[in-house]
Amino acid sequence: MQTTACVGLAFLPAKQVGSKGSHHKAAGASAAAPPPVLIGGVLESKPVLARRLPCFSWSHRVRTWATAATTPRQDLLDEEGHQIIRRRNVSNFEPSVWGDFFLTYSSPLASSTEQLTRMIERANHLTRNVSKTISASSNCSLYERMQLINVLERLCLDHLFKEEINVILSEIYKTNEVSESDLQTTALWFYLLRKHGYQVSPDVFAKFTDEQGNFAANNPLDVLSLYNAAYLRTNGERILDEVVSFTKRSLESVLTNLQGPLAHEVKSALEIPFPRRVRIYEAKYYISVHGQANEVIMELAKLNSNIMQLQYQQELRIITRWWKDLELQSRLSFARDRVVECYFWIVGVYYEPSYSRGRIILTKVLAIVSILDDTYDVYGTLQECELFTSCVERWDRMVADGLPENMKFIFGKIMDTYQSIENELSPEEKYRMPYLKNFIIDLVRAYNNEVKWREEGYVLATVDEHLQVSARSGACHLLSCASFVGMTDIATKEAFDWVSNVPKLVRTLCIILRLSDDLKSYEREKMTCHVASTIESCMKEHKVPVHVARQIIQDMIEETWKDFNEEWFNTNNHVPKELLERIFNLTRTMEFMYKQDDAYTNSHVIKDTISKLFVEHVPMI
Repeated sequence: MQTTACVGLAFLPAKQVGSKGSHHKAAGASAAAPPPVLIGGVLESKPVLARRLPCFSWSHRVRTWATAATTPRQDLLDEEGHQIIRRRNVSNFEPSVWGDFFLTYSSPLASSTEQLTRMIERANHLTRNVSKTISASSNCSLYERMQLINVLERLCLDHLFKEEINVILSEIYKTNEVSESDLQTTALWFYLLRKHGYQVSPDVFAKFTDEQGNFAANNPLDVLSLYNAAYLRTNGERILDEVVSFTKRSLESVLTNLQGPLAHEVKSALEIPFPRRVRIYEAKYYISVHGQANEVIMELAKLNSNIMQLQYQQELRIITRWWKDLELQSRLSFARDRVVECYFWIVGVYYEPSYSRGRIILTKVLAIVSILDDTYDVYGTLQECELFTSCVERWDRMVADGLPENMKFIFGKIMDTYQSIENELSPEEKYRMPYLKNFIIDLVRAYNNEVKWREEGYVLATVDEHLQVSARSGACHLLSCASFVGMTDIATKEAFDWVSNVPKLVRTLCIILRLSDDLKSYEREKMTCHVASTIESCMKEHKVPVHVARQIIQDMIEETWKDFNEEWFNTNNHVPKELLERIFNLTRTMEFMYKQDDAYTNSHVIKDTISKLFVEHVPMI
């Protein structure tokens, strides 16, 4: 399979690019280390850096921190310029909300094997009936057929009817007839087809404008439908940019006058437009408000939710046991204890029951990334981080003897986890592991570069230069690859070759994470010395105050989403949609985790959402 050609510098769309360069190899890299990950098909160069005055106190990168108040690590020199031994940072992360809860929790739904068997048999019976309903919808109106699909997707039932839904969408796309449809029908048509990768023209909305170009939409439902559809826009689609501007103003102006489910819908859409939302996090809410839907569909939605919850609980027991065996609390007290939040995050990437192995593998990878992030941020000195990076590059336990005991312990756990993931794969699938290893190596190199630049007091001069490093240290390229590892044979070697080149779809995901993260962490970071964020680079580059820089970064996020959507519709990309959906869902989860706060670190923010998904079952009455 032909891999994606380079488009400018690493992670950056071509229109944002300056010039190409060569990869900067992390100090301490062994000649035996695997080759660096190719970013967009070329090797990277070290960004040009602007010098800033050094800080008097050592501080760590706090972009993922919330309540992590620290005792500063002092970085002092004696009269002859020799470094004095420093104190380590002492982190004060929130303790785990969940602890060992899922090791012992037993749902009332799992009281007996017979009860579970009855639930599954009833669900299978209802699935057959709903399948018949979908087939009979060929006699319904266009809006009714599309609304049926929309309801199934919002209730997270669509995985049971993929074939039927794809047939309907293909028929709707081929007929391509909405010229006589009203605004809500046209918006739903546009939204569903684009969401499923069909590139349909936004010109269908032109008929809803007057001679001055103003949109004739007053009904809040029409405006909301139009608003959500427009967020599947790509570059150069001016009419959709105008739609977003118009509908956002309209919804903001009417929100205070709305009540009930519509008010909830509008408020949620203004926070995160529906195409970017994580459906499984909201499915139970939709079950509670879709009482007017088909009774058979609603009963199936409730049963399906409860059956999937039982599976999630079983997987959480496996994950919690693995995490407990890492001895986090006794050995790595400086690190965040967030394995349940990791699993919650990954359920947003693939919620369907068939992806159990993928969820467990990707959760383990994310948890290891979190430990690595805290190790470089909080625990390691510059020299220790250099040595640790070199050990990871060599991928050999024998070279870890020179590490401090805790870092040796972490390195061993990385190797153990890598081996446990490999053991989950069949002999024919084990070729996937070197791809994963190379991404882990690339990640620690990025972390190590940030440690060095932080030590030296550097600030990157432009946002683009900043993203050369910080987009990689967000680990989204690693998570994209890891999301393929536990999948079936649809994840071919060609797919791994594609993702290992960090194609544009993955680069845009990485940029969205970094910029979104920086918007939420800037105020906290200003309280200590730290590696300059993209906001500070933006202020420096454009010579603007912070509030202007924030808006520039927000605008960059929106432009990057256009790039992402463009790649989603790319007909030249032959990677199966089932794989691309993992990357799309990863991007959605990033939007969720960083929209209001750093929900991963400040885990109390999402405690109720996690409880609803994994603990509270849906009453069948």
